[in-house]
Amino acid sequence: MDVLSRPLLDRTLPLLAEGYAWLPNRMRDASGSVVRTRIMGRPALALRGPEAVRFFYDERNVHRHRAIPEPVLGTLFGHEAVHTLDGAAHRARKELFLPLLEPAAVAGLAEHVSAAWDEAVPQWCRRASIVLFDEAATVLTRGVHRWAGVPLDDAEAGATARDMTAMVDGFATAGPRHLRARRARGRQEERLARLVRDVRTGQVTAPDGSVLGRVCGHRDADGEPLDEKTAAVELLNVLRPTTALAWFVAFSAHALHRWPENRAPLAAGDAAFQTAFAHEVRRFYPFVPFLGGLAVRDLFWRGAWVPEGGLVVLDVYGQNHDETLWGDPYAFRPRRFLERAVAHDALIPQGGGDPATGHRCPGESLTVGVLETLAARLARMEYTVPDQNLAISLHRVPTLPHSGVVLAGVGRAAV
Repeated sequence: MDVLSRPLLDRTLPLLAEGYAWLPNRMRDASGSVVRTRIMGRPALALRGPEAVRFFYDERNVHRHRAIPEPVLGTLFGHEAVHTLDGAAHRARKELFLPLLEPAAVAGLAEHVSAAWDEAVPQWCRRASIVLFDEAATVLTRGVHRWAGVPLDDAEAGATARDMTAMVDGFATAGPRHLRARRARGRQEERLARLVRDVRTGQVTAPDGSVLGRVCGHRDADGEPLDEKTAAVELLNVLRPTTALAWFVAFSAHALHRWPENRAPLAAGDAAFQTAFAHEVRRFYPFVPFLGGLAVRDLFWRGAWVPEGGLVVLDVYGQNHDETLWGDPYAFRPRRFLERAVAHDALIPQGGGDPATGHRCPGESLTVGVLETLAARLARMEYTVPDQNLAISLHRVPTLPHSGVVLAGVGRAAV
């Protein structure tokens, strides 16, 4: 039987069972950087490597429109979000987020999040222990709301943070986690749609130059303003990913516990090392397993074929742990980013391509800036790590140290 016409078994159930390891395992079995398979009933072509990233993000090959399954839209991204658009519509919507790439915006978010962290530390000092993931989520939620100009009562910060993390935690699973994610999105979209309405009717004033003001005033490629629900979705696409940095904060604490030699250069304020540490946390620890799109036409990649309308899957976790790119991918070694320049499309924890015109996350620079700041604060903070289950399961997506990283005896944090 011809290799191109050979039937493909559907691998959706093994994917759900194996999580992050599924696609790297298939790549290993294939002894290459491309795999043909079938996912959710569709033929699929899975690939990785810098050239594959450029192939994947070329709109002549792959579209994201209609590629994101409804369960992901209904929890993580939201319907009609920028992630679902292609071509001129995507570029017009992306303009809404481009100011987030500016250094002043990155510094502003880091400043607000740092202030929220410093406000929380005295409360942590009065408690026997804290779960860092939960506390970091609340800190990040407070900080990003202030930065975005979105009102948030302090008493509501914890519940709002739980909604934000629930949306991320439930996108890749069925059952109770998924239901919690949908309910959380519904609550937050309703809250933010009311806010957009109040801004547009003059009942609430958006701060000049704020994310809130930009979203309320944005016009799409058709010249029309975003409807209230879509505006709420895009506000959430700024607020939710920032709160989701709690995963990376927890991973940072895990790394400092496992490899304490990284604490001193972080605490000393070595800016280059702080950036390298942030990159290595994003590379080493599992967050996004893969990204998908639909083939615009019949596609061939290194001898493998997928028909028009088939899935094209970029192996994010596998690429970030590819020995040909990293040499020692399963060693946590921030200094690798100080020793050589890393190609733009080699490190892809938040996707690849051009952040200004493509689907690469426009908030990536914000992620790095906030993580630099909070990792340094962690390194300077006095605490102990009591006995707990810090195991990180590759079967659960998204994953996290099992305990959420419990810190005891928090005593001090330098600013």
